[in-house]
Amino acid sequence: MQILVTLLLVAIVASLAKAMFHMGQADQGSGMVRALTARIVLSLALFGFLFLSWHFGWMQPQGMH
Repeated sequence: MQILVTLLLVAIVASLAKAMFHMGQADQGSGMVRALTARIVLSLALFGFLFLSWHFGWMQPQGMH
């Protein structure tokens, strides 16, 4: 579980980096939009995965001690 969450977080950061790269280029339109769309989809997938993992008992919240 932790590996999947970590991979999704890395993919989100990589998508942000790709969008920033495209923002610095002369033609920023489609590449930046695709990268930001991918980031939104990955973020929603991560949220959904964490919610379902908690719901089915695959992951337990740790809380603050």
